[in-house]
Amino acid sequence: MAISYEELTTKHPCFARGEKNGSGRIHLPISPSCNIQCRFCERSFNSYEVRPGVSRTVITPQEAIDAIRRALQFCPDIKVAGIAGPGDTLASPFALETFRLIKKEFPGLVKCMSTNGLLLAEKAQEVIDAGIDSLTVTVNAVDPQIEAQLNDGILWHGEHIEGIEAAKILIGQQLKGIKLVSDAGITLKVNTVLVPGINDGHIEQIARTVAEAGASIYNIIPLIPQHKLSTCREPDCMELERAILKASKYIDVFRHCQRCRADAVGIPGGEDFGDRVYLDLQRLSKKDTFSHG
Repeated sequence: MAISYEELTTKHPCFARGEKNGSGRIHLPISPSCNIQCRFCERSFNSYEVRPGVSRTVITPQEAIDAIRRALQFCPDIKVAGIAGPGDTLASPFALETFRLIKKEFPGLVKCMSTNGLLLAEKAQEVIDAGIDSLTVTVNAVDPQIEAQLNDGILWHGEHIEGIEAAKILIGQQLKGIKLVSDAGITLKVNTVLVPGINDGHIEQIARTVAEAGASIYNIIPLIPQHKLSTCREPDCMELERAILKASKYIDVFRHCQRCRADAVGIPGGEDFGDRVYLDLQRLSKKDTFSHG
């Protein structure tokens, strides 16, 4: 049975009340591919950028178990094993396979997964059976007209779909999946990338909708201008605060996101042990390892 939201506030840095709770996490870069085409997402292999979608390498499920053992030697405060990429966790089978191994090898670790939610409704029972304790779904809009400005298309059952049709499918599957997983007792967090001029006036509606679907906590992430939205600006502090206040009417809002890498290791905001943990596992280094299908 998944642990409670209250327990997560003492063990998981993304659920901490206040800036920190002293808990560490290891992000395991398991998932190489993605099935949606976010206009702001540029995945990459390197050791210097600090943002989502970046990793030193991609590892196998068994290598992930070895990485956890090594990470605990460097940082005994690690309480969370998370998978957040560098692609989508449900676009390939490796994340769920890894969580099943973690459930056996490290039953005391909190198991945390992030997904874009396109396949969440279909794979909800697998997520539940894998023993996931907290799930994050990135929902950038609940209006297809807005979502279509942030996402070029999806790969849906072997078909590449674009525009409003793709947005309708994605939003529908996200909300259906959120309800299924939250109804099973898993704590659900929603991330939204705040993009000035596109979804900044839409945050209140997103927050209300995902809360009604079963989400417990909400995280608003300022846009990092890159890829096809490289000419957009990052929201300023006041814009972010206004969005947080609007969302707070409907759902708890997490305020201290570090925009972590897909292979981050340690306590957020402190020393990162990723180089030492993943040094011997850097087998892949080509950007074209990733695929949108």
